[in-house]
Amino acid sequence: MKCQKCRTRSLKVAAEQQEGNEKEKVVVIGDGIDVVKLTTILRKKVGTTEIISLAEQK
Repeated sequence: MKCQKCRTRSLKVAAEQQEGNEKEKVVVIGDGIDVVKLTTILRKKVGTTEIISLAEQK
């Protein structure tokens, strides 16, 4: 994410916690989350977005 404003917008959309060295990764945890839809919404609101990994919470 390029700026603080973009980061703030993405956190308003959906976020549980931030990770990474520069706090630019968003971790979303939950059941029934449509990853494609979430990615589309984030791209519309903040720009470049990519899915880094998907995993089942145990």
